[in-house]
Amino acid sequence: MSQERVILDDQAIRRALTRIAHEIIERNKGIDDCVLVGIKTRGIYLANRLAERIEQIEGSSVPVGEVDITLYRDDLTVKTTSEEPLLKGTDVPTDITDRKVILIDDVLYTGRTVRAALDALIDLGRPSQIQLAVLVDRGHRELPIRPDYIGKNVPTSKSEIITVTLKEIDEIDGVTII
Repeated sequence: MSQERVILDDQAIRRALTRIAHEIIERNKGIDDCVLVGIKTRGIYLANRLAERIEQIEGSSVPVGEVDITLYRDDLTVKTTSEEPLLKGTDVPTDITDRKVILIDDVLYTGRTVRAALDALIDLGRPSQIQLAVLVDRGHRELPIRPDYIGKNVPTSKSEIITVTLKEIDEIDGVTII
């Protein structure tokens, strides 16, 4: 029988994002030349929330974009279905060349999603630096990828499932483990 346990509630998510916003500002000595890029789907909502907090703290806005990694996934060739992948579109409103890109996702697990996002970003330009922010790092990396900013470390077994829900699409904020 599987049990569901809340890891982060809406207040904990808010606090984690506020802390990450402060860490981004501190590490980059402000937000000049920074661009936030969320990985579809939930990463873009987290990126927008971080941008709001950064603007509240710094008094100026940071550009926010979104990247669709569908065509960059390394598991497309192993899928058993013959369906075409559903593209959701990449939209980065500014040139990322020579800028610091902060890539944002909800959960970091094997690292394959981030690797695909890195490939997609490099196709858009040559950033001076790419940093990674995640709400939850659950371990079990298959690739040498490490986040720069972490909302919460949650050691898991491979049989456990981390679920992130956000108000923008799920009507409630929370992170649970099953």
